[in-house]
Amino acid sequence: ELVLKVRIQNPNLRENDFIEIELDRQELTYKELLRVSCRELGVNPEHIQKIRKLPNTMLRKDKDVARLQDFQELELVLTVSNKNLLFRVPALSEQSGYNKKASELTY
Repeated sequence: ELVLKVRIQNPNLRENDFIEIELDRQELTYKELLRVSCRELGVNPEHIQKIRKLPNTMLRKDKDVARLQDFQELELVLTVSNKNLLFRVPALSEQSGYNKKASELTY
């Protein structure tokens, strides 16, 4: 496995930590990198403008991905400026600990 550090590019966040993802070395493709990164970060792949290898190199094709080494840092650059629209926030009733009966109580 190839281990990479990935995050969403957002300079406005106080904490913008990387997560580590693993890619099978037999499937080192741009499409697989995009799929795994988006799944792990909870982002829709349609909202990704580009993948940047830090500090300043854009990944464009499978050969670029094949050259990556363990623990290289990548950023997903989003196409939309409103980051809140990109993440699926669970409805209150889907969140753990939500009690439907308690929400219907009247005093």
